[in-house]
Amino acid sequence: MTIVLTNDDGIDAPGIRALQAALSGQATAIVAPSQPLSGCSHQINRGGPIAIEPRRVGEYAIGGTPADCTRVALSYLYPETRWVLSGINAGGNLGADVHVSGTVAAVREATLLRVPGIAISQYIQNHQPINWDMATRLTAKVLSKLMGRPLPPGRFWNVNLPYVSSDDPEPALVECPACTQPLPTEFTVIGGQFHYVGAYGQRRRDPGADVEVCFSGQISISELQLW
Repeated sequence: MTIVLTNDDGIDAPGIRALQAALSGQATAIVAPSQPLSGCSHQINRGGPIAIEPRRVGEYAIGGTPADCTRVALSYLYPETRWVLSGINAGGNLGADVHVSGTVAAVREATLLRVPGIAISQYIQNHQPINWDMATRLTAKVLSKLMGRPLPPGRFWNVNLPYVSSDDPEPALVECPACTQPLPTEFTVIGGQFHYVGAYGQRRRDPGADVEVCFSGQISISELQLW
């Protein structure tokens, strides 16, 4: 079973290696952007050439967006792919974030192409460095649970790992809806320039939804539906 890994942080980002490590022993291929493209949403190439650069066996750097990577992988490089996994993103993709996230767009494109997908992101709390070994271990736990379950057509999983210190208890896996609240919109205008000043960690949240679950130290798992 071929599992395609991609992201929006770029092929050289540590998160995609952590994701690969979480799938130890399974057949994986990496088809990821040649450069960081965080926040590019579902942008796609509109007809120009897309560079495909082989890096090593089973790894390709793509001169396009995460959604482009999914298209290239599923239509050309690995048409027999059974899963597309995107991440591990450096930063949360919770609630409203899924509409601007390239990480999530990669699996949304896979869903449109009728291949199941899981987007995985690591929430960063107060600029704390990411413990990639911990993220790998938690991701392995999540994938063990989700990849054994069938996904209805038109749906995919969006997963967010919480910040966990070495003293914190093992986070639970919590299936929950995606938060409907907007990102912070607080702003200031200085010299005719508009600046957002709202804090991500202080964003509004629906009770029991993914933002609250992840911020409370648990792993949020949301099943998102396109149709």
